[in-house]
Amino acid sequence: MLVFPWVAWAAVRLLGLDLRYPVVPAVAFTPYAAVVAWPAAAAAVALRRRGVALAGVIAAALLGAVVLPRALGDGRVPAGADGPTLRVMSLNTFDGHADMAAVMRLAREQDVELLSLQELTPEALARLDAAGGRARFPGRAVEARPLAAGSGLFARRPLRARSPDDPTAAEQPEAELRLPSAPPLRVKAVHPYPPITAHAEPAWRAALARLPRPGAPPRGPLRLLLGDFNATLDHAPLRDLIDDGYVDAADATGEGLVPTWSSGRTKARITIDHVLLDGRLGVRSFSVHHIAGSDHRAIVAVLVLPQG
Repeated sequence: MLVFPWVAWAAVRLLGLDLRYPVVPAVAFTPYAAVVAWPAAAAAVALRRRGVALAGVIAAALLGAVVLPRALGDGRVPAGADGPTLRVMSLNTFDGHADMAAVMRLAREQDVELLSLQELTPEALARLDAAGGRARFPGRAVEARPLAAGSGLFARRPLRARSPDDPTAAEQPEAELRLPSAPPLRVKAVHPYPPITAHAEPAWRAALARLPRPGAPPRGPLRLLLGDFNATLDHAPLRDLIDDGYVDAADATGEGLVPTWSSGRTKARITIDHVLLDGRLGVRSFSVHHIAGSDHRAIVAVLVLPQG
């Protein structure tokens, strides 16, 4: 009774069996399961149940093996990424309730050049511009909508909006950014609706499957996805996306276990906001920051582009 749940959890995680609700939202808490599995295995050892203890230890070790590397990082900057740097930031504004003055303060402190905002309402956009957003980020591809349906991309350089090929209930604008001495970079704000009901889970899975994949090197377009994926690195659809050629910036820098949701004191905390960069890009740093008014934390990454 103590060990079986963690053996089953390890099987679901390792075999990618998070196929239906309610398993999908539960899998988000795999880092917690990796911790709790060890006391269960220790209890089986203390009770001298050898077979059960062995199964418990194996399950705990396997869960640890998939979780711990996120805290180690690999300092990933590929040999070809020797061009200009790009500082990016993303935040889910919690139905537009985030303190936009705080967003702009953080953007200035971190010298952010590209900003992705999700759940962006028209009122929040107006507050952002009143706090200096229009002056600092003249380039933009914005679809502000009521409640949680809007998103926007903001840049210090011009953005060329592109028509996204994956229409969803939530706006996910896409644009092309050009930097000196670097190839064009196609950027997308990501925000599929969360898989927290039996009805929403298939739509969430389809939205992740429709996200653009990196182009085939060396000529395919460079891509960058950043936003609230409503998925952790333990969800098979997100791992499939990464396996197609992306790198998770937090995972690569050893910050992959730092939670980005929720910022509340009493809620469980998980990592569902991500910067996914084309494997031809490098990442030098990743950090997480509190923003008043939002239930998410802002994420900031410093990327390195290849020479163009």
